[in-house]
Amino acid sequence: MADDAATTEVDPLSDPREQRVLLAALNSFRQYRQAAHYNITHLRRQSFYSLPAQHLDLLCEEPFDIPSFLRQVDAAIDSNADLAEAIYNNALQMFDIDPTDPSNSTSTTPGDMDKAQSTLKQLYRDWSSEGQAERTASYTPVLEALETYLPATPPQRHQYQILVPGAGLGRLLFDIVGAGYTASGNEISYHQTMASAYILNACQRAGQHGLFPWVQGFSNHFSREDQLQKVKVPDVLPAEALHAAGESEVHWSQRMSMASGDFCVVYREADYEDVYDAVTTCFFIDTAPNLIHYIETVKHCLKPGGLWINHGPLQWHFESTQTPAEAAKDEDGASLAEEKGLGSTKANEGIGEPGSFELTDVEVRQLLVRLGFEVVMRGVAPGGRTGYIQNPQSMLQTAYRPSFWVAKKL
Repeated sequence: MADDAATTEVDPLSDPREQRVLLAALNSFRQYRQAAHYNITHLRRQSFYSLPAQHLDLLCEEPFDIPSFLRQVDAAIDSNADLAEAIYNNALQMFDIDPTDPSNSTSTTPGDMDKAQSTLKQLYRDWSSEGQAERTASYTPVLEALETYLPATPPQRHQYQILVPGAGLGRLLFDIVGAGYTASGNEISYHQTMASAYILNACQRAGQHGLFPWVQGFSNHFSREDQLQKVKVPDVLPAEALHAAGESEVHWSQRMSMASGDFCVVYREADYEDVYDAVTTCFFIDTAPNLIHYIETVKHCLKPGGLWINHGPLQWHFESTQTPAEAAKDEDGASLAEEKGLGSTKANEGIGEPGSFELTDVEVRQLLVRLGFEVVMRGVAPGGRTGYIQNPQSMLQTAYRPSFWVAKKL
C-alpha cells in the first residue's frame, strides 16, 4: 500500500523493559496456534477419552460426534492462527525486529496469550460486518456529537484536530477520519497496536481473513453452528473506504496517525499543550486507576473551549487488582501492567503511578467541574444498551447502559 493508514511513533527497543513487553506481545501472536490447539482441543480430547466406554461410544455417534466437532474446532483455530501470524509478520517489519536474533527472544506469560486471544476476538467488534450493531451503539453517538459541536461541511472538517485515547483496534479513529476530521489515535497495548497496524496498513482486501470469534468458548451455545460462526475481517479495506469517502480537501493519509504509549505520559508533553479541538473517549475512562490523571491530561492537550466527548460504562479495571506500580514483581521485575501486555508503562509514571479509586457517574461529572470543565450535555446515549464483544446467539447476554456526556474546557 502506498499510503499507510496509520503510523506508530514509538521506539520500544531502546528500553530493555519496554523491549521485553513488546517481544512478549509479539511472540504471543506467533505462539497462538500451538497454545490454542493444546489448551482448547488437546486437553479437551484427553478429558473426553477418559469417559467410561459406554458414554464414549454414545458421544462418538451422531448427532453428537464430538471427535468430528473437535476437528472442526481445530480447523477454526488454524484460521484464527493464520490471522495471528499475519499480525506477527507485519509487526516484525513495523518494529524492524529480526526474529532470528537471540536478543529478540523472550518468554510469554499466560496473560500475554490471553491478550492475543482477546485481541483477535475484538476484531469481531471493530472489523466485521456482524459487529456493526455494537459499533453503531458505541461509536455513532461520538460521531454525531462531533458533527453537532464542530460544525463544518466534510471538505473543511480537516481543520479540526481530534484525539482518540484508547484507540484499540482503530475503528473509531478510522470512522472519524472517514467523516473528514484530522485524528490521532493513542493506544498503550502492544497487542492492540500490532493488530490495528495490520488491519489499517497491511491487509490487501476486504474479507481477507476468516475469524471464528466464539470457537474457544464451549458454554452457552444453542448449537454447534453458533460456536463455529465464521466472520470475515476486515469488513472494508480501510484505504479503499477512506479514498472513496474523499470529500475532504486534505488526503486521508495526512489526516490519520496512531501513537503507541501511555496516554498520561505522552500527552502531558509540552508539544501537546492546547493542540486538540476535541478528545473522544469511548469505553476508555474506566481503565484509569486514577481518573484525575486522565482529566488533567485531557485538559492539557485540549485547546481553550475544546470539547471532551465521552461514551462508556464505569467498569473500573483496577477495582479488584492492584495498580501497576503497586503490583508485586515477578523474578524478572515485570509489573502487573507488563504482564497485561501494556507498553510504555513504568512504575511511578503515567498509569503506573500509585493509588486508585472508583467513582459513580455523578461523581465523575462533579470531578470534571472541579477540574476546569463545563458539562454541556449529559445523558444515556441514543444507542441505549450495548454489549461488548457479545455473541448475539449466546444463551448468556450481558449489556452496558453507557453514560454519554460532552464537556468543554474552560
